[in-house]
Amino acid sequence: QMQLVESGGGLVQAGGSLRLSCAASGSISGITDMGWYRQAPGKQREFVATTTSNGRTNYADSVKGRFTISGNVKNTVYLQMNSLKPEDTAVYYCHAVNWSTREYWGQGTQVTVSF
Repeated sequence: QMQLVESGGGLVQAGGSLRLSCAASGSISGITDMGWYRQAPGKQREFVATTTSNGRTNYADSVKGRFTISGNVKNTVYLQMNSLKPEDTAVYYCHAVNWSTREYWGQGTQVTVSF
């Protein structure tokens, strides 16, 4: 089993920055990908960013140039969010995939961006 624990959410004004952290524990040796998804009220959960064990990263078009994912998929992964917009308001979930494509989710952390 593996556990993912997020931290770093909060309230920020538009144009501000936040840094989210996701710490993995348990059966972490088999992790191949870690990343972030988000879900706004009344909307479906959507992909934000991911990083792989060989260092490749991928971003949703809506966050390219503003968000940066970094860290080690077998330890802690970070999401640096700059130039935040009100439409970035959502619950942000950490997501991990292991070698057998099993998925794991964190409990989520709220990010609120005010006008």
